Amino acid sequence: MASTVPLHRILPAMANWFFTSESVTEGHPDKVADRISDGILDAVLAQDPYGRVACETMVTRGRVIVAGEIGSDAELDVEGIARKAIASTGYDHGEGFSASTCSVEDLIGKQSPDIAGGVADSLEARQGSTDPLDHLGAGDQGIMFGYAVRETPEFMPAPIDYAHKLARRLAFVRKEGILDYLGPDGKTQVTLAYEGRRPVTVRRILISSMHKPGIDQKRMKQDLTEAVIDPVIQDLDHDGVEILVNPSGRFEVGGPEADTGLTGRKIIVDTYGGTARHGGGSFSGKDPTKVDRSAAYAARHAAKNIVAAGLADECEVQLSYAIGRAVPFSLRVETFETEQVDPRRLNQIARELFDFRPEAIIRRLDLRRPIYTPTSAYGHFGRAEFPWEQTNMVDALVREAT
Repeated sequence: MASTVPLHRILPAMANWFFTSESVTEGHPDKVADRISDGILDAVLAQDPYGRVACETMVTRGRVIVAGEIGSDAELDVEGIARKAIASTGYDHGEGFSASTCSVEDLIGKQSPDIAGGVADSLEARQGSTDPLDHLGAGDQGIMFGYAVRETPEFMPAPIDYAHKLARRLAFVRKEGILDYLGPDGKTQVTLAYEGRRPVTVRRILISSMHKPGIDQKRMKQDLTEAVIDPVIQDLDHDGVEILVNPSGRFEVGGPEADTGLTGRKIIVDTYGGTARHGGGSFSGKDPTKVDRSAAYAARHAAKNIVAAGLADECEVQLSYAIGRAVPFSLRVETFETEQVDPRRLNQIARELFDFRPEAIIRRLDLRRPIYTPTSAYGHFGRAEFPWEQTNMVDALVREAT
């Protein structure tokens, strides 16, 4: 039987290897689109916690198109929400792409009654189940992954963790006026060297940032090194690290003025930076009945608690669903030979302690709230403010495993 373990997991214990992940700032065109979609979702949930939302956004030169399906009587000012989201990402100066001058087209329609019926009246309910947790069917079929690893305090892969921190710092120094010549659009990329399973050295850092005209690139590299890189990269060896800043040259035109942005196009940035698998479904603009989002959160919650409990150093949880059915189609826990418990027992414990039916996930993580706009940039995982990042199942996991 072919191994499902990624190649870098089966290298000799002291082999040197490299891994790279990227992040983007909230002013990246795709993230502007994500922010608008999640802003509309939050506006619905603030009025109607049971509202159904599947909202897609496209942003381009001077234009915003919002489309999708909503099942709710919530009153929405789509144009106002979009303009507020755009302004919050930094495009509020009236030059180029701007919250005040772009056009906003609202193409949102009603949710399909076929989908709505299958979600509200699950297969189990139609077969006679009276369990209230059985009555909400999955909003779509699909596969979802959650992941955790003992590389950072947040149990995230170190490359994406550093890439996100650099991107957040890049936005911070712009908004605080520390480097007031920076623009909202930016990207970071980090390559780490590993020995076995342990990240030991930062090998390369890439930062591309939009900037005002006439900025000297050598000065910009020095400024970004001192104001962005040095405050973030402190706890790993980074002597002699190769630093690239705007390697294509000037970056004066950025954001939706330069590139079209789409909701959900940065799913690897949103998750684990490529270290773990991804089911393919995006998150932003989807209410929690959409298991693309809520089950991915639940899988992360389970994986993180398994690692935090010391039952494995690395854990990936896979779930799959059938549309309209409450009980997952499948569940698998993979620990890449780092487990401290028999893998069959660990899979059994996960089934016993974590209820992955959509309604159970929503209740356990309290997902019918307007909490989603902050997820639209800098990753959905590894951030303590989100409920799926709690390690509240550690004690129960330890009890079951001993």
